[in-house]
Amino acid sequence: MASALPPVAPTGGHLEASVADVGQRLSTALTAALDEIPDARQGPQALAKSLGLDKVLASRVLKAIRMRDPIAVAFHLPGPDPLRRLLRAAGRRGASADVVAAASDAVDRFEHLIQVEAGDRSSLDAMICAWLPEARRDFELRRKQAVFKAMSQLKGLMAETILSTVMLRPGSDGVTIDIVWVMGLLGFQRLRPNVPAKLATRRMAAAEDPRVPRNLEGRPILHLDDARLDEFCDGPPAQLTAVSQANESVHYHLAGSDFGPNSGVDLVLVEVNEREMQRYVPRDSDRKGHVFAEVSAPTKSLLFDVLVHEDIYPGREPQLLIYDTTLEGVADINDRSRDGDRLEMAETIQSLGRGAGVARDARAPMYVDLLRHVFDRTGSDDRQFRVYRCSIAYPLYGSQVAMAFDVPPPPA
Repeated sequence: MASALPPVAPTGGHLEASVADVGQRLSTALTAALDEIPDARQGPQALAKSLGLDKVLASRVLKAIRMRDPIAVAFHLPGPDPLRRLLRAAGRRGASADVVAAASDAVDRFEHLIQVEAGDRSSLDAMICAWLPEARRDFELRRKQAVFKAMSQLKGLMAETILSTVMLRPGSDGVTIDIVWVMGLLGFQRLRPNVPAKLATRRMAAAEDPRVPRNLEGRPILHLDDARLDEFCDGPPAQLTAVSQANESVHYHLAGSDFGPNSGVDLVLVEVNEREMQRYVPRDSDRKGHVFAEVSAPTKSLLFDVLVHEDIYPGREPQLLIYDTTLEGVADINDRSRDGDRLEMAETIQSLGRGAGVARDARAPMYVDLLRHVFDRTGSDDRQFRVYRCSIAYPLYGSQVAMAFDVPPPPA
């Protein structure tokens, strides 16, 4: 099981060099110790049985020391105490004292790196994420899961999936954009009784015309049932108590007081907002067109799709921007004072292709049928729409996820 690590070539400062050095020492020394245990070549289960250790520990160590990047080795290895247990067991199984001592010295260096140079293991992992993209995604996911668990318990509610789909199509006047919103809380449940819950839609800048969201029949949404699409709920449809409007925002309030794992419901709504956004900007303007999803409830996943007509933003791909809304509320991305609220996270946008069929997703079994229904009722051809998706596991409660497009100038 000879180590195949390349020489250390740090690209950053002192701490990065320290992590790379420790990772390389650990890989070399642990490999040498395990080379003297024949069962190590047979995989984690055989090694765990031979040493009398947990299979998870054996698997983590074998996986880490096979990596070629020494920084990845340091990230994926367990902590110093489990490594010392492994080395004591290796000594009992016949590993030489010199080899075990060298490996123990590398583990001592690892502990010094964690406690003295980084502060603790969590801080070290956060630092490593800056140098190791694959580590960053794993690190963020574990932390987001912890935040979801805490916030769902504190808020007393959760959803399996927040669905936020936006269709952008040319307005009838040729200079604006119509926005069709499809919104959903899927697998929503209260963890405690009588916890208030709501969905909201809004536009960021007031226009000359008042905002009048309409349903697929073209009628203003004034009553509880005007916007619902219960036939596309996979679970029992949720009940609403009120629809309220405040300036440029519309709020949908959920009814009921059932709670617990058997109380899950679905809510699917649609809004048609005509002439909602400007289609062009002056030639000297750097303003961007954008739409966004709000993580309004603790949820296991966010499914945020933007469907863009081929005549809107031609040749332009979206940029992903995620904001912390805790202090200043929902952000207008064209307000540069909000740049300091951006969250730099390892999330991405996928370009799925064209048409409703490319948007299939197991989290929403009736999603494609729902989209085709909306396209049909709005008189739109889904083949003219390109589909962009941002799918986030355990999105941060209270965050705002935006897709922004460079806006063309008016035609000559």
